[in-house]
This record gives sequence, C-alpha cells and structure tokens, in this order.
Amino acid sequence: MVKITGIEFRNPTILASGIMGTTGASLVRMANSGAGAVVTKSIGPEPKTGHPNPSMVKLDCGFLNAMGLPNPSYADFNNEIKIAKEGADVPVIASIFGGNAEEFVRVAEGLADARPDAFELNVSCPHAEGYGATIGTDSCMVEAITAAVCDAVDVPVWVKLTPNVTDIKAIGKAAENGGASAVVAINTLRGMAIDIDSGYPILGNRFGGLSGSAVKPVAIKCVYDLYEALDIPVIGVGGVSSWEDAVEMIMAGASAVQIGSAVYEGVEVFGDIATGMEQFLQDKGYAGVEDITGLAHEVI
Repeated sequence: MVKITGIEFRNPTILASGIMGTTGASLVRMANSGAGAVVTKSIGPEPKTGHPNPSMVKLDCGFLNAMGLPNPSYADFNNEIKIAKEGADVPVIASIFGGNAEEFVRVAEGLADARPDAFELNVSCPHAEGYGATIGTDSCMVEAITAAVCDAVDVPVWVKLTPNVTDIKAIGKAAENGGASAVVAINTLRGMAIDIDSGYPILGNRFGGLSGSAVKPVAIKCVYDLYEALDIPVIGVGGVSSWEDAVEMIMAGASAVQIGSAVYEGVEVFGDIATGMEQFLQDKGYAGVEDITGLAHEVI
C-alpha cells in the first residue's frame, strides 16, 4: 500500500494514460489485472477523430505513435468514468487536455460529476497541434493552467510533463507553483520513421511520440532532476516493463510508476511488477517503497 497526494494505492503501479483507457470496461480490466490505479485516455473539450492511419509503429526499441488525442469529448465520457469507478476497486484518474486554461477548466468541471479521484493535466502530448507540448513547453502557461484547474476542482491535480524541453525542472516548478499535487514524468519523445522503399514517412502525421524501453534512461534522468527540484511527489513513466525498471525509477525519485507500452506484452505486467518489487523490498529489508524513493540521491 502506498499513499500519494492523499490517495491510497494498493501497489505503486498505475496504468498510464493512452493505453487501454478509452472505456470504463477496459479501465476495470486493467484494475482487475493488478494495476494499483488507472488513468483514462486524455479527454478534451470537443470530439476529436485524431490523426489518419497509420497512427502507430512498432520498433525494435519500443513504439512510435501519433494518435492525435482522439476522444469523444468530456460530455460523452462521464459515464465511462462512472463505470470504472463502480467496477474498479482502485483510484481512477482522469487525464484531460485543452488549448488554454478555460478549456482545461471546462473539461475538469464537466467530468467532476463522475468523481474521478484526481485529474492529470496533459500538457505534454508531442503530436497534437495546439495542445499538449505546444502548451507544456511554456512555463507561464503551465502555471496558469494548473492554477486554474486547482481552483476549479476539489481533488488532487497531477501535471504530466514533456521531455521535449531544455529544462524540465523549470516546467515542473511552474506546475508546483500553480498548485499541482504531483507531476508525472515523462510523456513521449518526438520521433519519426521513414519507409526506405517509398521514401515516405510511415506515420500518417509524419512524426509522433517514442515510447517503450528506448526512453527509460531519459525518463530516469528527468525523474531524478525533478525529485531534486520539487517539493511535491514525482510519478515516473517511460519504459517501465519489469520490476527492476520500476525499482530504478523509484530510486531516482518516483513515488510510483505508470506503465503504458509494456501492456502490449500482456496485462499481467502490473501484478508481475508489483510482486517483484515487494519481494525485492523484503529481500533487502526495506519496510516499503518510501524507503527507496530517491535512494540514488543519498549515495552521492
């Protein structure tokens, strides 16, 4: 059991946004598969169909995706959160996006009736023009949006950060100054793949976001830096596919880990990671996850 931003989790593994989070039923399935909490697909102010296919490419080192934030809008997603809340015995976090503070607030208020346990602000998607990283690279906008949502809701607000910046600590600090209860690091890295026979970019959007094992070292460094710079919890995400990866992320400073691409190999990944971590803690004589959070900073 871990407690982060006032929310209790049965284990420190969380389903990341964008993976199996488009319906209440799929969120329940992930909870029943062992996830300590689940995050919905990012939901916005208006329906979006997303980018044209191909929207995902499997690579040797992970995945490239350019989904384009497809979603039915907050008005048609309330019931999915209610289904998840009723069927999943774990916290349900609503991931939301918008083009400005007013849109973020409108979505948050529109989903409030479904009573998500927290909101995760997506200011980091790298391939949706006018949204995500377009906003998340500007510390002033991040602080303003965070503050506006914090004023509008009565549950914790997490801010998911982009690694596609010069200094992620400055963006994290802006989220903290805006009242964020935690930051989530990281979203995907900008990437691209080209078909050498035709010469055309493979993704319908030409470029997308790189996830999977290739980004883990980047995520570890971002979590490490944010842990030093901030006074709020850091939730690590990026390339976690084993209990060893999760332990490494937590030693860098994460209070919990989100898991996304690894679900491709099987939904039992949550239980496997949680069990492996628990055995590791017992073998090493640690009382809990909090005993190793940020441990890498203490040995310098």
